[in-house]
Amino acid sequence: MPGQPDIDPAVPRASVANIANLLTGVRLVLVPVFVYTLFIGDGHETFWRTTAFVIFAVAVITDHFDGALARSYGMVTEFGKLADPIADKLLIGAALVGLSMLGDLPWWITVVILVREIGVTVLRLAVLRHGVIPASRGGKLKTLVQAVAIGLLILPLSGLWLTTATVIMWVAVVLTVLTGIDYVISAIKDSRTRS
Repeated sequence: MPGQPDIDPAVPRASVANIANLLTGVRLVLVPVFVYTLFIGDGHETFWRTTAFVIFAVAVITDHFDGALARSYGMVTEFGKLADPIADKLLIGAALVGLSMLGDLPWWITVVILVREIGVTVLRLAVLRHGVIPASRGGKLKTLVQAVAIGLLILPLSGLWLTTATVIMWVAVVLTVLTGIDYVISAIKDSRTRS
């Protein structure tokens, strides 16, 4: 049919209903549960902060497994390519805003990270018709460092542990800015290549 892309019937297409996308869905559902537990009581009760940490950690772990499963078992879908980074951004964004609202993280750090995350998401959506901008190694490292820093800040820590969490968050901020610049440069190069 004219105007239609040629689709090879011998190449199987991944179903949207697969375990990788289910894990992404679980992560999306865990975001409001995490926020709720983070704010129970005055937001600083040891039991509920520890519970919020466990929920956050489970959500972060599902992020690792959904991508690995999708790539290893041919379950990569357009839905997954789009929903996975959105789920990540919602989880990280909710944690950052929550910690800032509770006075445990300076607002400027939350703003810097969220501006970068929203900017990269908009950039990815803008070039979606030409293909997906894959996560770089730096972007994956940034996500890991952010998750570790946020996880430590969620826990009711003090002393050296809190200082360690603060240092890791500073590293996360630097990686956030550098990888954001890298994404913009990659998108510009990619658009010049297509022109």
